[in-house]
Amino acid sequence: MTELDKLSPNFTLEEFIHSDTAMRLSIDQTPSPLVLQALTATAKQLEGVRDLLGNAPIYISSGYRSYALNKAIGGSPNSDHLDGWAVDFTAPRYGNPQQICKAIANAYSLSFSQCIYEGRWVHISFRPTGKRQVLTAHFAPGKTTYSEGIA
Repeated sequence: MTELDKLSPNFTLEEFIHSDTAMRLSIDQTPSPLVLQALTATAKQLEGVRDLLGNAPIYISSGYRSYALNKAIGGSPNSDHLDGWAVDFTAPRYGNPQQICKAIANAYSLSFSQCIYEGRWVHISFRPTGKRQVLTAHFAPGKTTYSEGIA
């Protein structure tokens, strides 16, 4: 890893663009310069989340998604992942995703647009124009709904 691959002290570009699905389907995950700027800003904001979680390592399961990858996985057509503003992650050394979401929701010093408890992971978005939302996702066959707060 070179210094150019680092987006912030603890996060690399590779962590944000890696996707097993993209690799399997040969989908190019190279971000545009504009997306790269957003990924860098997202990584810096994620440093604040890591600090909040007692410096527990954060494991990114989904960061940037190209349009082709987002379509392949059935992602929302207006997902913040498409523009480099969103991350799905876990931090097992801190706690489970519900505990993480509660900590983030109660940290008014963090600036985020969405924090969603998605069961096995946390979704957080840092889109600058987004309003602060704290939600819980509810999954049913072919449909996802959301409720306010952390259930």
